[in-house]
Amino acid sequence: MPRFAPYQPDFERLRKTLLRQKADRIPIMELGIDEAIMGHFLGRPVITLEDRIDFFRCAGYDYIKLSPSIDMNPAGLVPAGGFRHSEASGQDKARKWGSEGKGIISTWEAYERFQFPSVQDDLFLIFEQAERLLPPGMRVIGQYGDIFTFTWEFMGFETFCFACMENEELVGAVFERIGAIVYALFERMAQFDVVGGLFYSDDIAYQTGLMAAPAVFHKYLFPWMKKIGRLCAQRSLPFIYHSDGKMWEVMEALLATGITALQPIEPKAWDIVEVKQRYGDRLALIGNVDVDLLARGTAKAVAAETKRLIDVVGPGGGYCVGSGNTVPNYVRPENYRAMLETVWDFGAV
Repeated sequence: MPRFAPYQPDFERLRKTLLRQKADRIPIMELGIDEAIMGHFLGRPVITLEDRIDFFRCAGYDYIKLSPSIDMNPAGLVPAGGFRHSEASGQDKARKWGSEGKGIISTWEAYERFQFPSVQDDLFLIFEQAERLLPPGMRVIGQYGDIFTFTWEFMGFETFCFACMENEELVGAVFERIGAIVYALFERMAQFDVVGGLFYSDDIAYQTGLMAAPAVFHKYLFPWMKKIGRLCAQRSLPFIYHSDGKMWEVMEALLATGITALQPIEPKAWDIVEVKQRYGDRLALIGNVDVDLLARGTAKAVAAETKRLIDVVGPGGGYCVGSGNTVPNYVRPENYRAMLETVWDFGAV
């Protein structure tokens, strides 16, 4: 456990930062942290919600991120060729890759057969539990996403790309069904008093640019994000968006959806100083500590990079320290700890 435990959460600190207001300290924030990293930090397995809350509090977070327990493919359908996946090793767990060719919805017939899930009360039991368990000062960030990602994964990326030109009605139908489900999840999450912000995650870019033409996102994705943005505005909730990659071409459109913060500012795709200069008056920034550095660097190098980001991005508020993606199981625990402790040592403003 780091030397700054026990930590007293203060969600107002995070909320101010996500709304580009100056807080007393620079907060820390992540989309995801692997349970192996949490367990190493706590010195015990992380199994229950109580364990997760203990980790987030002890590690210095002002929130815990929760998601509804929905299965977007309840029938468990797989593409004809199966899923590609990596093999588990001593360094990493097995990871499944998205379908690149033909997916499980490649025709209208497959679309009609596909069993889309319904939004039921029992998907949100963990939010009810959190309302009873969270310590004073800590709130929930409700997270879900992947309207674009589920669409291309269900269709297969190659099929999706061709269909964007040759079968736009099918593409639109899949987006519509998935978008309606995901939006319903956000509507329900926003109703919980314990929820202090909403986090929409959906990768739309590579390190070099967008995964599809800007018109695809303007037509199919951004209208749904605008609906989530209006929901957040109605309830005065910060609206955080996650996507890997470089998105200069659609930044104005993203801002028009109502997002208040962008994560993770992948360092190989963006210069975070340029992002702050161009959009820092309209957008809070989260992340940018390179995952490769966290995984293969030294604690000293991680501390130096974290201190640099605090110095160059932190002034004026609107910045949360975090990884340039998520914190996977192959990150060195001592490096992750170095990032947190550097924020504690130098994050007061």
